Amino acid sequence: MSSRCPNPTLLPSTMPLVWYPRLLNASEAQWENWRISGGGYGIHWPDVDEDLSTEGLLHGAPASHRTLAEE
Repeated sequence: MSSRCPNPTLLPSTMPLVWYPRLLNASEAQWENWRISGGGYGIHWPDVDEDLSTEGLLHGAPASHRTLAEE
């Protein structure tokens, strides 16, 4: 398991970062503060309260939670 942050450019090209507004607006420091979650099946960014599941990444699913505008 790598300790390097997930790079936003490594998201599948079919998944625009705009689908994840919290990550889109995250600072570099916020991107770097992540952890494996869900028993190893996801990534969590606590500073921006974002979670991406492996299944969602593989299926190309956009964020299903409230957008920043709704919060």
